[in-house]
Amino acid sequence: MEIIVVLVVIGAIALFFIASYNRLVTLRQRVKEAWADIDVQLKRRHDLIPNLVETVKGYATHESTVFQKVTEARAAAVAAGASATPEQRAQAENVLTGALRSVFAVAENYPQLKSDATTTRRCRLSRRTSSLECWASRPSSTSS
Repeated sequence: MEIIVVLVVIGAIALFFIASYNRLVTLRQRVKEAWADIDVQLKRRHDLIPNLVETVKGYATHESTVFQKVTEARAAAVAAGASATPEQRAQAENVLTGALRSVFAVAENYPQLKSDATTTRRCRLSRRTSSLECWASRPSSTSS
């Protein structure tokens, strides 16, 4: 009788450790998936920026400092994505977001640019990508 109790206790402890290990592996995989989602959205954003800048640059030739800042911020964000810590990547992306706001402000100042379908579509895509980045970085709501 005592041996059965000991075996049951050992079995329960073993099941506990197996379940805990499986849970940790699952959580680690979710973290990797979340970072992969964020990387995809950031790459998409980085790929959209040159097209947007070129479109706006054609209308606002005297706003060269804005475009230079966006280009530099994009280069820094791409470089940070390759080898930086998450904090450094976040800082670089925040600088890029600020520079993009300047481009959007320039675009708002030019009525002919606002009416250009290509510019409007690219601005929407850029803003949508930013919102997808926020969505991708959310904690998983399916965790239990």
